[in-house]
Amino acid sequence: MADSLRLDKLLWFARIAKTRALAQQLAEQGRIRIDGRVVDRAHAPVRVGDVLSFALRGKVRVIRIERLPTRRGPAAEAKLAYSELPERQLTSEAGGD
Repeated sequence: MADSLRLDKLLWFARIAKTRALAQQLAEQGRIRIDGRVVDRAHAPVRVGDVLSFALRGKVRVIRIERLPTRRGPAAEAKLAYSELPERQLTSEAGGD
């Protein structure tokens, strides 16, 4: 298994974006952060342990990549690729208490 995956493929495989084209658009808009860095390219590499933050459908999401999916499978399989970070972790990672 590879140690990284293109951002657009991850968004599509993990069912965060409905199509690959939408995943590419989302990645290229410059509204996704990987470990706090703004990303504006679909081919940005994503690795296990990276934290992605982005606004989608009127909600800010922060997720940690748990594993790199190899395909766009069923929703239950896609959900295993990442975990939502709880509010407590968001404030501690942002430097607050």
